[in-house]
Amino acid sequence: MSDLKADTKRIRECSRALQRIYDNFTSRTNPAEDFSAAELGDRRIVGAFDEFADNWKIHRKDLAEKIRKLGVITAEAAKGYDAVDTELAQALREQDDRARHDRRLK
Repeated sequence: MSDLKADTKRIRECSRALQRIYDNFTSRTNPAEDFSAAELGDRRIVGAFDEFADNWKIHRKDLAEKIRKLGVITAEAAKGYDAVDTELAQALREQDDRARHDRRLK
């Protein structure tokens, strides 16, 4: 028999972290949008961030959707592990009860 263990608490933490990443990906298109050239040091840096933002828009939506899906998958995995664990524990308790009952009858 395998000693497979799943840390469902950690899996749920992963799912929540992925949701935060997804939220960040979908809420900001340009990481420098709130900064001026003076704050960033040079207008060329602002231009580089603007160019990055344009390219980022193209790929951000697809990447954000993949992150969202991974978050859903991890949440569902944790639920699945918990359900299997609960069902197995119940089946073992029922088997123990039957075995005790059968011993009393002998």
